Amino acid sequence: MTGETVNTAEPGGTPGPAPGAPAEGSAGGGPHPALPPLVDLAALGEEFTRDPYRVYAGLRARGPVHRVRMPEGAEAWLVVGYAEARAALADPRLSKDWENASPSLGLRSVASGAHMLNSDPPRHSRLRRLVAGEFTPRRVEALRPRVEEMAGGLVDAMLAAPDGRADLVSALSFPLPMAVICELLGVPDLDREAFRELSDAMVTSTDRARRAAATEAASQVIAGLVESRRRDPGEDLVSALVRATGEDGSRLTDHELMGTVWLLLVAGFETTVNLISNAVLALLTHPGALAEVRADPSLADRAVEETLRWDGPVATPTYRFTTEPVAVGATVIPGGGALVLPCLADADRDPARFPGGEDFDLHRPPGGHLAFGHGIHHCLGAPLARLEGRTALRVLLDRCPDLALDAHPAALSHRGGMMMRGPRRLPVRWRA
Repeated sequence: MTGETVNTAEPGGTPGPAPGAPAEGSAGGGPHPALPPLVDLAALGEEFTRDPYRVYAGLRARGPVHRVRMPEGAEAWLVVGYAEARAALADPRLSKDWENASPSLGLRSVASGAHMLNSDPPRHSRLRRLVAGEFTPRRVEALRPRVEEMAGGLVDAMLAAPDGRADLVSALSFPLPMAVICELLGVPDLDREAFRELSDAMVTSTDRARRAAATEAASQVIAGLVESRRRDPGEDLVSALVRATGEDGSRLTDHELMGTVWLLLVAGFETTVNLISNAVLALLTHPGALAEVRADPSLADRAVEETLRWDGPVATPTYRFTTEPVAVGATVIPGGGALVLPCLADADRDPARFPGGEDFDLHRPPGGHLAFGHGIHHCLGAPLARLEGRTALRVLLDRCPDLALDAHPAALSHRGGMMMRGPRRLPVRWRA
């Protein structure tokens, strides 16, 4: 997916005063409003990683915005509740451009260059137009036979295991979207497992040194891909970006080309890995829903949509920075580049928008969730993610009628950080 999908920052340096706060000992021009207390999410450790929903709901009961310390180390303003998060996603006062980030945050981008998710209009609009044609519903639908073929091959290979056990993440959730995006981009020779490790470090690790090393290594990989297409162009998307020309006759700068390829490659598989894993986990822990999908495979579409709402692959979206003070409820988030995180995970369980939002319900009216974001940064790859998710479910349940979870749900380890939401491994079993 290529919308609100990939967090592009790493903690770096020592954060100074919160953006907008007076410097210690400053003379000032009168009293300053006191900052609200800091909620230390990092201190919650594995409890928060495994089930952040209870924490978010508790914060929502106290108000729509909270100053938090992220597991990644930086301070941010977390916006909870459906209406407030949706409004924040489309608020033009919240910039995606890293030039507007306060230096006091101690953050550094992990992207290989400029792309549509770290840009504001007009650059955002220009970059998005250059790739939008590849992700239209019609173009994505044309990929269906190939996606079905890939999914079938992966499931067959998994079922060949003599002991009737596998890690679904390694067997299906990761290799399917990775193969699809590599084929679309024209990078069949990419060392996929190695890049998977780099991407995981960039988007989920809370270790600053590990993220920095992965960022440098990934940038070298991207540079090699771009250079190979300059020497030997083909009909793939990377080649198209190399020769792309905008409506105004401009071409992508090297910085923009590197960033756009980075975004398409990372966003093209990272979030869909979690979508497939979370959907399978939801069904395996809700036997009634699983039986319904087995009896009526067309309900796989509903299962994917409800998973996006109930346990979506992205809990908080890419970073936004204030360009002026922003009032949310009774709280004013300071200007000057404060980091703002609209909480998608909480918004999509808010009972004010989704009655019984804590329940996984295949018969809930679809639509309205924020799993793909909202506004101009709405996920460009949503049609492709949906296609891969429902294809994976249908093929898996059709070929493996007795699939079951091979671990207690509470024993599963989830990916770290505040953005990604999904198990690192998903042990499953079947009758061999």
